[in-house]
Amino acid sequence: MKKLAFTLIAILAINVGMTSQNFDSSGIKEDFRNARNSAFKPGEKLVYRLSYGIFDAGEAVLTVNQSEKIVNGRKLWQVKGVGKTISAFEWFYKVNDRYESYIDAEGVFPWLFVRRVNEGGHIINQDYTFFQHQNKVDNGEGKKFEVPDLVQDMISSFYYARTLDYKNAKLGDTFSVDIFLDDELYPTQIKFLGKEVIKTRTGKYRCLKFAPVVQEGRVFNSEDDLTIWITDDGNKIPIMAKANLKVGSMKMHLVDWDGLANPMAKVD
Repeated sequence: MKKLAFTLIAILAINVGMTSQNFDSSGIKEDFRNARNSAFKPGEKLVYRLSYGIFDAGEAVLTVNQSEKIVNGRKLWQVKGVGKTISAFEWFYKVNDRYESYIDAEGVFPWLFVRRVNEGGHIINQDYTFFQHQNKVDNGEGKKFEVPDLVQDMISSFYYARTLDYKNAKLGDTFSVDIFLDDELYPTQIKFLGKEVIKTRTGKYRCLKFAPVVQEGRVFNSEDDLTIWITDDGNKIPIMAKANLKVGSMKMHLVDWDGLANPMAKVD
């Protein structure tokens, strides 16, 4: 459940205690992109609730923080996601997970990724180092993988997607992000479905509507079973997502926020 929640958001650190890291500069690319990010900044906090029917089952909190870490002279920000089950759902399946990504403050791509998962006693610990200048990822267990330019991790992809320009998007246009997770590359796409005003627990908002292109036959029944709404403003925040699953339906919605870079597209 938690992994699916972060998937919705996203389509949305080899050593945690280290305060500074400088990689060997040989072969460093000098043409890393500047994402021209104006959608988010350190101090931002987003709180999501995951619900099944009328019941709230989980919560995810995403934060953007300043960081003292430096890679090759490039400043990093820490983006962090914490997911947990709430209420009665903890009695039969308890989730307590943490994701951290140390992203390039200018390019919005990851250099370090930390994953600590505890889902009903199932434990996953991952510490990935992204050698973006070499198109490689070290999984911290003695294996390195070839990856495309500026590949994203599970949590950094959420923030990178918010830097994309949707102003001239036409119906059916797709936007792509490559994500590296669990030692595999996941090329992902979201399809633009137009503009819409939606009502949430906190009010009405002008939104951009997207349908992630998903793999049929696994979690979802078809590509039409997952829809995401992103605020039509400078923040470009995924504010609500609905999914029809093989075992029911699920909704994720933004319930609280702080430290936004821009006003929200709220409709009076």
